[in-house]
Amino acid sequence: MEFAVESGLKSMKSGEGMRRNQTLICAPLMSDTVDQMVDLMLKAKSKGADIVEIRLDHLKIFNPRTDIEKLIKACPLPTLFTYRPMWEGGQYDGDEKSRFETLQLAMELGADHIDIELKAAHEFNDFLHGNKPGKCKVIVSSHNYDSTPPVEDLGNLVARIQAAGADIVKFATTALDITDVARVFQITVHSQVPIIAMVMGERGLMSRVLCPKFGGYLTFGTLEAGKVSAPGQPTIEELVNLYNFRLLEPDTKVFGILGNPVSHSKSPKLYNEAFKSVGFNGVYLHFLVDDVPKFFRTYTSMDFAGFSVTIPHKEAALACCDEVDPVAKSIGAVNCIVRHPDGKLVGCNTDYVGAISAIEDGLLDSHNGSTGTGSPLAGKLFVVIGAGGAGKALAYGAKEKGARIAIANRTYDRARELADLVGGQALSLAELDSFRPEKGMILANTTSIGMHPKVNETPVSKEALANYMLVFDAVYTPKITRLLREAAESGAKIVTGVDMFIGQAYEQYERFTGLPAPKEQFKKIMEN
Repeated sequence: MEFAVESGLKSMKSGEGMRRNQTLICAPLMSDTVDQMVDLMLKAKSKGADIVEIRLDHLKIFNPRTDIEKLIKACPLPTLFTYRPMWEGGQYDGDEKSRFETLQLAMELGADHIDIELKAAHEFNDFLHGNKPGKCKVIVSSHNYDSTPPVEDLGNLVARIQAAGADIVKFATTALDITDVARVFQITVHSQVPIIAMVMGERGLMSRVLCPKFGGYLTFGTLEAGKVSAPGQPTIEELVNLYNFRLLEPDTKVFGILGNPVSHSKSPKLYNEAFKSVGFNGVYLHFLVDDVPKFFRTYTSMDFAGFSVTIPHKEAALACCDEVDPVAKSIGAVNCIVRHPDGKLVGCNTDYVGAISAIEDGLLDSHNGSTGTGSPLAGKLFVVIGAGGAGKALAYGAKEKGARIAIANRTYDRARELADLVGGQALSLAELDSFRPEKGMILANTTSIGMHPKVNETPVSKEALANYMLVFDAVYTPKITRLLREAAESGAKIVTGVDMFIGQAYEQYERFTGLPAPKEQFKKIMEN
């Protein structure tokens, strides 16, 4: 299924407190007592929420009339009252009549919105006998915790919700794949009524952030990470400050990083801050992708303008490109894809540029580095751990600079394959500890060994590190991995994944925006 929302790119002036869309940020409030709920309301306002969802089903002690009155009176923001029953994923397990009476009371006492489930909406309408205060908008909602149905079924669902008397349509589905979100965008953008449409789970994150682009009525943002009312909700802080939610509009260009896992990536922080500071109308997201070809078959719109690619998709992404630059072709992996105005996907590899230049800088800083006109890598034995896309990129890049190459990999056959390609020698990872043909070698880890959360892992023993003059680790979460810490203790110069990350990001930023990379700003952001 193809999804296209075409639009031109226009520049925008950035500014604090500026707002380019009407989409609301709603903070779901869940606590045991009314007093705690009131504290949370004030916190929601201070964090930048536009509206709060008061989850009555979470209150442990609840006296409807006095409590609702108190909540409405104390609330500094517009209210949405939800009294979610267990059969729709909530906490309420009493009878329907009491629940309806409570929601009716909230309407009468001045609630701005109430939420009633589609399964109960007709019964609730009969209960109201048409007595609905004009001020209160009724959200009729449906939650699917299993999947995201086909577009036709979603369209029928929206029609059923409208027919149930909704002022605002709300449905939430579950993402089994990131491409599920496209169907929900298709419904949202064509909706004739105010609509809240979310795709739950990490693969559905894009649905929550891009609401303003596709005309959603509101999105949910939590007060703290992890305290969510549904899976996959970002925090208000992330929406406003990381994704520049207030600045998104229908013609905002979408960029992102394709990976699995991907939530650890710092790229959105880097690019979104840079986009905002120069007034570039774009947003950069985490894309948790399982199937790369399916992703590109689905998101064909010019609005999906550029992609960074990380582990484990760099090789699969190359096959999806219409054109690939020659270096990336010989490496057999891309880490950057840009959609050109003719719709073609053009891939390149900026990984090795970032890593090799960071390693060369490291060698020139240390006393043993050559200061001649050639590369300080020339003639050195360069040992690469890992034979995937990043391993290939580094082996290729170091070879270009005149280094001799050795490849160590968990499976020896993959090491052999890459070593044959670059004219180097192959080792299994187990052999690396006893591989000491000479002093002053360079070691580059391109695997995820040692990456958060498995920070105690390292690909090579500390004893073996004494033979290396410089050790580089592509992992940048944490910045100083166990490998780098032990290398420094063994007297080697170390180069972090952050150095490589910043180097490869310069070129990607320029390809995405056509603007010069803000190098100092990138360094500053990564230091923080």
